[in-house]
Amino acid sequence: MEQTCVRAVELGLPSLAFTEHADFTPWIMQDGDSEHIPTQWQPLVTGDVLTPPELDLNGYLQCLQRCRERFPTLHIGSGIELSEPHWHADRASQLLALGDFDRVLASVHSVAVDDGLTEVSGAYRHRPPAEVVREYLAETIRMIEQFDAFEVLAHIDYPVRHWPTDAAPYELHVFEGDYRNVLRALATAGKALEVNTTVPLHPQIVRWWHQEGGEAITFGSDAHDPAALAGGFADAAAMAEAGGFRPGGHPHDFWRRG
Repeated sequence: MEQTCVRAVELGLPSLAFTEHADFTPWIMQDGDSEHIPTQWQPLVTGDVLTPPELDLNGYLQCLQRCRERFPTLHIGSGIELSEPHWHADRASQLLALGDFDRVLASVHSVAVDDGLTEVSGAYRHRPPAEVVREYLAETIRMIEQFDAFEVLAHIDYPVRHWPTDAAPYELHVFEGDYRNVLRALATAGKALEVNTTVPLHPQIVRWWHQEGGEAITFGSDAHDPAALAGGFADAAAMAEAGGFRPGGHPHDFWRRG
């Protein structure tokens, strides 16, 4: 976190937020998956099921405070990204009460396979790619409708990151109705849409968001490495403006409909 703040100062950013992950859903491991998980997570695997570790909230908040003391001119916000909070409402609500976060994101990382739940990338080994994407988007709607304690929907196009290379090319227009259903539910709930620049969001989704009544967007570089901080933001800002959104009055504000 401190090195990311160093990078923020180098870039001249006035603010940033650390949205730590909070994963609750146990995942069925696929063949070979155990070789790619962090060493410290190995004890969390029982049989073929990985149970994510609890968020070290105290450690996170202490590190955040150290960063604020070291970089007093940088506005450093706290944040959390809740995975499938509608499946774990009690745990998610308890974490929000303890953390008092400046920004709360919600996301889906898991979908069903024959014998349980697994991370989206693993589902492609069991189901046709289009079916995985449609199930992911349908589950995202269920999350929006069943859990209200968040502000921003993270990475609506998350499955695209893992689209199989040996499948027919991913074509956005095939899923227009599915995306619009999610965006309409999100607009009805009064939430914001994240433009995640790890895999640049297609400009058409931003236009659909505007058409479906979306009021706000926010940018996230998903920077798990300091060097990736704010990557792609200039292009994302241009895309947002082309899609009908304008920056807020403060760097930490959402972009709003123009």
